[in-house]
Amino acid sequence: MRIALLQMSGGIDPAANGRVVVEAIEAAAAGGAAMLFTPEMSNLIDRDRARAGASIVAEDADPVLAAVRAAAAAHGVWVHLGSLAIRRPDGRFANRAFVIDDTGAIRARYDKLHLFDVDMGGGDRWRESAVYAAGEEAAVVATPAGRLGLSICYDLRFPALYQALSAAGAELLAVPAAFTRPTGAAHWQVLLRARAIENACFVVAAAQTGEHQDGRETYGRSLVVDPWGEVLLDMDEAPGLGFAEIDRDRLGEARRRVPVLDHRRTIPPVAAS
Repeated sequence: MRIALLQMSGGIDPAANGRVVVEAIEAAAAGGAAMLFTPEMSNLIDRDRARAGASIVAEDADPVLAAVRAAAAAHGVWVHLGSLAIRRPDGRFANRAFVIDDTGAIRARYDKLHLFDVDMGGGDRWRESAVYAAGEEAAVVATPAGRLGLSICYDLRFPALYQALSAAGAELLAVPAAFTRPTGAAHWQVLLRARAIENACFVVAAAQTGEHQDGRETYGRSLVVDPWGEVLLDMDEAPGLGFAEIDRDRLGEARRRVPVLDHRRTIPPVAAS
């Protein structure tokens, strides 16, 4: 089955970002894809909290989500919206992924579990938890490409999440991201390939890329990795649309050759001395 990935340089205007995603849905359909994957924060990239707060609205009022649902139905394409910035009923924000089917219905939601609170030195400091609330549950959803396990960006560093997703039947793992350049250069591909290999799953990672209006820089290099760890698609740094084939025979072959899912054991208590 053919899928498409959108690599974008999102900005501070949700309307402009929404147009990019809607155009990608049309192009994905024209290219024969049954499903499109978009990056983290597909509606808004903005480190200015006050300015961003004026654009972040409740799910049922979000114009990007509404436009994407309409476009998915119009073009008969499933869409994994990597994430949107959404205002919760309690006033805090959620970093929330959506899976939308080819009728425009929302099939699944996932709020990012692990929030990016790091100090990388040189003044490069991030505190996602100062604005966003962490999610409370994982999610796997049936799609035309297979059973899809949901995650977002920094989740990539926590393999227990992906073990839980594959144990729940995931065949593909979505890792939409807005990785920083330093961490991307050091860890992006090796972590994505590791998650694919250790879970015998496809990994689909649509990413933000380039220099953004709020001053941040993201790494790009959206990837699709097969269950044996082979990179099927590497989009480098330019914004645009990429395509890959999801061949379920690769899934079965990898799981037969090294049946890691069958061999997993509950880890006993660690004896410390």
